[in-house]
Amino acid sequence: MLYLLLIILMVIVSVLMCLIVLIQKSKGGGLASGFASSNQIMGVRKTADFLEKTTWTLAGLMVIISVVSAYTLPSNNAVEQSAIMKQAQEEAATNPYSMPLSSDAPVLEMPTAASDSASN
Repeated sequence: MLYLLLIILMVIVSVLMCLIVLIQKSKGGGLASGFASSNQIMGVRKTADFLEKTTWTLAGLMVIISVVSAYTLPSNNAVEQSAIMKQAQEEAATNPYSMPLSSDAPVLEMPTAASDSASN
């Protein structure tokens, strides 16, 4: 449950980060240069400072959420095997030549090309 909450927070922070970065203009002009009324309300420098602080805050949140979500990652208690391992175990179970021999079991020998030609 906590992991799902962290994933939702990460998506929200990521979208906000994209929006904040798109609002900014390179070299600090950004939102303040696009709106003339913002010069009267907040001032050009204050708007650029606010956007820069918001960017750094969101970036820090992304790092913190990533680290916390790595520790809260849900794990499956039952060890799941890959499909390759399952297939290898099934082949080992059905292949008589790959099974370990007990001391009382007869030894089966594989016919070789030399023994086949000698019998002919």
